[in-house]
Amino acid sequence: MRPLPLRWSCCCLLLFFSLGVQGAPVAPSTAPEQVHLSYPGEPGSMTVTWTTWVPTHSEVQFGTQATGPLPLRAQGTVSTFVDGGILRRKLYMHRVTLRGLLPGVQYVYRCGSSQGWSRRFRFRALEYGPNWSPRLAVFGDLGADNPKALPRLRRDTQQGMYDAVLHVGDFAYNMDQDNARVGDRFMQLIEPVAATLPYMTCPGNHEERYNFSNYKARFSMPGNTEGLWYSWDLGPAHIVSFSTEVYFFLNYGRHLVERQFHWLESDLQKANKNRAVRPWIITMGHRPMYCSNADLDDCTWHESKVRKGLRGKLFGLEDLFYKYGVDLQLWAHEHSYERLWPIYDYQVFNGSQEMPYTNPRGPGCEELLTPFSLFPRPWSAMRVKEYGYTRLHVLNGTHEPWASLPWLV
Repeated sequence: MRPLPLRWSCCCLLLFFSLGVQGAPVAPSTAPEQVHLSYPGEPGSMTVTWTTWVPTHSEVQFGTQATGPLPLRAQGTVSTFVDGGILRRKLYMHRVTLRGLLPGVQYVYRCGSSQGWSRRFRFRALEYGPNWSPRLAVFGDLGADNPKALPRLRRDTQQGMYDAVLHVGDFAYNMDQDNARVGDRFMQLIEPVAATLPYMTCPGNHEERYNFSNYKARFSMPGNTEGLWYSWDLGPAHIVSFSTEVYFFLNYGRHLVERQFHWLESDLQKANKNRAVRPWIITMGHRPMYCSNADLDDCTWHESKVRKGLRGKLFGLEDLFYKYGVDLQLWAHEHSYERLWPIYDYQVFNGSQEMPYTNPRGPGCEELLTPFSLFPRPWSAMRVKEYGYTRLHVLNGTHEPWASLPWLV
């Protein structure tokens, strides 16, 4: 199924060996594809990631002029990714981090090497510091098939409506399928968005195959956990991304649950002490603690694993998030939109009607929408069974993070 978030809710060049007129095999392409951006957490920086089918140098050329030469250069690394499927397909993943970017300035770039260059893309460097109001597109569970909301997201991106994207788990359905060709196709589908905006992620249950290897190889998140958990600052918000999947796929090691929990506690403790600078703490994880969907997912159980932890008492997240005053929790997994009243241990508290726990609406995938139970729970503020995504606007320290209703397809 899909992972559970709070209110939120790709055509690559497949490697074919064909015979030409003379029967000679066609050489693999050296041109970059599946280009996407991420923010490495360092002010004035941006990481560019792409794929090739043969090993090449990794370089990004960039500048501020729309036409003409690109005077700036940055080099990076290339690593080999071997998919776990029967064909053991080999992809070369390139990563280059651009530094010294000026805040709010638009840059033009291309990536590749002398063996082949991508087309030119544009992005706007993130502003520095806490005194600005970032705008985010937030969703989970986007598939390579039936991506209903993707055309609108592309148009929004072209119009400059967002500063970053938060994809709260579940990609492509699934990135490992067809010997990772579905992952290739998905990464090409999102390229018009992801090559323009930092595309920040967390893992979902559909990334599990081969120990999340496609997810780890294809995305470049901050920190040193291969994108499983990390945090970063954006304007007045501290954003924490983590893996709910460590609670469910224990075959990869129960130690991951404990490691992540202790990291979360340390990170949240520091963020809570820094409220004077960044007043808002936002978390994103795939499977929600609460939901009122008509299925048997973890969030429908009173003692959900994400909420209460292993065996109902070990490393549960609700008490931890409550202790450090997390302001907004973003989840996915359920293919629907649900917004909750402020809640702790099934008790509704006074607070904003527009926060905190939320489940971004699903933007579309082959699994379609998830039905709700007949009657909403007392803690459910709004339920919508539609495709779409959430627009999140993080205002200043005197205003709560504000999210509009998801855009409806």
